[in-house]
Amino acid sequence: MERERTRARWRRALAAVMAPRPAEAEEDVAADEELEEPMGSSRGSLIALLASDLRLGIACRPSGEKFLDRFVILPDNWWYQLWTQFILLWAVYSSFFTPMEFGFFLGLPKNLFLLDVAGQVAFLVDIFVQFLLAYRDPHTYRMVRNPTAIALRYMKSNFVFDLLGCLPWDYIYKASGNKEEIRYLLWIRLTRVRKVTAFFQKMEKDIRINYLFTRIVKLIVVELYCTHTAACIFYYLATTLPESMESYTWIGSLKLGDYNYNHFRKIDLWRRYITSLYFAIVTMATVGYGDIHAVNPREMVFIMIYVSFDMILGAYLIGNMTALIVKGSKTERFRDKMKDLIRYMNRNRLGKDIRDQIKGHVRLQYESSYTEASVLQDIPASIRAKISQTLYRPCIENVPLLKGCSSEFINQIVIRLQEEFFLPGELILEQGNAVDQLYFVCHGVLEGIAVGEDGSEETVTQLEPSSSFGEIAILCNIPQPYTVRVCELCRLLRLDKQLFTNILEVYFVDGRTILSNLLEGNESTLRIKQLESDITSHIGKQEAELALKVNSAAYYGDLRHLKGLIRAGADPKKTDYDGRSPLHLAASGGFEDITIFLIREGVDINLSDNFGNTPLLEAVKHGHDRVASLLHSKGAKLHLKDAGSQLCAAVARGDSDFIRRILNYGVDPNSSDYDHRTPLHIAAADGLYSIAKILLEAGASVFAIDRWGSTPLDEAVKCGSKSLMMMLEDAKLEELSKFPDRGTQTQDKTQPRRRCTVFPFHPWDPKEKRKEGVVLWVPLTMEELIESSQELLNCSGSRILSEEGGRISDVAMICDNQKLYLVAD
Repeated sequence: MERERTRARWRRALAAVMAPRPAEAEEDVAADEELEEPMGSSRGSLIALLASDLRLGIACRPSGEKFLDRFVILPDNWWYQLWTQFILLWAVYSSFFTPMEFGFFLGLPKNLFLLDVAGQVAFLVDIFVQFLLAYRDPHTYRMVRNPTAIALRYMKSNFVFDLLGCLPWDYIYKASGNKEEIRYLLWIRLTRVRKVTAFFQKMEKDIRINYLFTRIVKLIVVELYCTHTAACIFYYLATTLPESMESYTWIGSLKLGDYNYNHFRKIDLWRRYITSLYFAIVTMATVGYGDIHAVNPREMVFIMIYVSFDMILGAYLIGNMTALIVKGSKTERFRDKMKDLIRYMNRNRLGKDIRDQIKGHVRLQYESSYTEASVLQDIPASIRAKISQTLYRPCIENVPLLKGCSSEFINQIVIRLQEEFFLPGELILEQGNAVDQLYFVCHGVLEGIAVGEDGSEETVTQLEPSSSFGEIAILCNIPQPYTVRVCELCRLLRLDKQLFTNILEVYFVDGRTILSNLLEGNESTLRIKQLESDITSHIGKQEAELALKVNSAAYYGDLRHLKGLIRAGADPKKTDYDGRSPLHLAASGGFEDITIFLIREGVDINLSDNFGNTPLLEAVKHGHDRVASLLHSKGAKLHLKDAGSQLCAAVARGDSDFIRRILNYGVDPNSSDYDHRTPLHIAAADGLYSIAKILLEAGASVFAIDRWGSTPLDEAVKCGSKSLMMMLEDAKLEELSKFPDRGTQTQDKTQPRRRCTVFPFHPWDPKEKRKEGVVLWVPLTMEELIESSQELLNCSGSRILSEEGGRISDVAMICDNQKLYLVAD
């Protein structure tokens, strides 16, 4: 119930804050709000307070603590602010009265002691208040309201000094038999000066008060307080001696004009204090006339110490005044930046929510000065890298996204990280936006929120230390799939997208590992079914790009780069979009060293690309005999697709070198093209004597017949090259001597091939009985012709007739394209 009431209270507060205002008055109201807000009133924004309050008190506590919870005081409570101002006045009084009480103890009026007692009572009440004062955790930035935690924190810090300062040391001194050592404990009350110091620090940050005025007032107060304390000690040194020795003190021996201080204890308090203060000031400034000086050794020792301290104090005062003149202090830079931000926010009429976030973030940067990169800017890069590894590597090594990555890759990530802090309620990445930063969570908690089309929000993931976000959008090059919001003060490590991409270009294996981790790590989260295809597609794209890089290194003969890619994890067996391996490109470029290296890496030497080319064929095409010989010695084959057509094309263009190479690596010289023409046919027809000689030496047959029944010798006769005909005749005789039966088998085949059309009816039959026929090559015998016709026409005819009805008994009587008729007996 208490939690629900807290929620309702904050909802009402938010509604009041975010209520619309008239447009014409918005800028003036915003300006007034800025000027009225104290800089040190809160370290967080309204949303930070809301987030903190709604998250606390969840854990079960003992009933006693629950009872005390209702009495816990918030630092922003209005009456506590009044109490702070009230106790500040007593702190100022106590800070100045304590030295005076110590030095002028014997001569102070009784009403001052009564006032001192009232002050001690006020400080006792403040001790009780401190035991109930909530505080912000410096690490999580949450408001801690646990009474036990508050009490332990206070007791570990200032409780002992605050309690000792409230003890009645005057009465303890008298009760102890006037032991002078007891009175020294009065100085414990000077710890209350910290309240005055905190007040001046708050004033320095308050942009409503002139910074120069604040600093000058602070320096004047420091100087007056030091001289006031010294004056009280000077008088203490004189008054603690017996009355009989008054003349042996600095004030007892003093004579100013006609006035004598022989019996200084009888002089009024104000005159004694002014005299002591004068002695302290002229001694500090060392501009006195010598009329007041130390008399006994004790006074001399203290003055030496005091003058030594004055040199340090003078340097402090002069240094601060110099800093005021040159305007170089960090606080003043913060004030100037805040003023510029307020002018900007007023001019653009920004809402209170974003105003609070901006101011809270700037305050956090000011207070967390250790995050400034300027601290390390003068340190060498190598030392900065070691610092980054010491600070950030333990966090980065535990990130699931980088699981399994190499140590070198993680080092490159770590040394490029930038540290940032974010307050509760801030949005770091918004859904649908382009992302150019990768974040790692070092401390704190964030939440991933999916925003629906209707504006509804759904928490899809919780980001805790050693988590990462932004990687899906960066790696897959898609908009951010969900919004990331800060739940508590977060310390994040940021990496620029371009730097991350540059690192991935070098460490390919780690890039694939990251993508695999990304795919595995999102299986139980946020819309993985929608993102899985994007991630898988990106992995395929990365693999293709990597294969292109390896092939590019092989194409340009860069063995060093190629080895570096493979050492970094590139697979030399991968092919590009045309199915080419790096061995194809190395062979085409004639790079023998790369070819040897790739063969050792296990690349397939007989792999064919999408065009049917093997590495050996690429080497042969481009005339790299050494590489071709090397591949052939390792068992490479040409696997020439449609060898006849390629050989005939090479003969037609007169590429004798290519012909000689492919014949040397086992290509059949009698391979034919679609017209059954061999390379020797083409060489004889074009009169290419040298190429024909190469083909004959490789075993080309002069008895080969094309689809028209022509041999290479027939083509040479048509060409009219006598030398070519003589070479072919000699080759024919040589081939017949080796293969005697080849001439018998082909003597009839040397005639041009003839076609005929056979019909399954009598040439004299009427048109109604006629059927379609079939076109056949004229075979060597009539029996073959009749058998083929019966089979194709599916009839039982046994005689072949001409168009005139005559019976044909020999195939030699058939002319080309003659019509024939298959009839029965």
